[in-house]
Amino acid sequence: MKLLRFFIVGVVLGIVLTKSEAVSWYRIFEMFHFQSFHMFGIIGVAIATGVLGIKLIKKKELKDYRGLPIQIHDKQRSFFRYIFGGIMFGLGWGLVGACPGPIFILLSTGLVSILVVLGGALLGTYIYGIVKDKLPH
Repeated sequence: MKLLRFFIVGVVLGIVLTKSEAVSWYRIFEMFHFQSFHMFGIIGVAIATGVLGIKLIKKKELKDYRGLPIQIHDKQRSFFRYIFGGIMFGLGWGLVGACPGPIFILLSTGLVSILVVLGGALLGTYIYGIVKDKLPH
């Protein structure tokens, strides 16, 4: 019963992303070809919401759903890590036409072929788990 609220938030997020066409392969194609502002607008709003949310959490010292304080640690800056990670994420997003969240949304809409993408994402996550200690973090 405690997980119901997370399920509801996930369903609402799925509906919003579907209705805003953020899970549309055509919108992603337009974005990567710089033919439309649609996806850049959605990403910009998401970034602004995240920045404001983090500032609010830090300023008000908000607590998580269990009542524990939310701790946000400053990250070590490494330009190479962000460039490499961004390139890897962008290549995957561009080749597949979906980032991790929309994979599940597309699956719930009945797009069965996205199971191949989900399998690849899970395999990649598993391989990362095996080699993460050998990578320069």
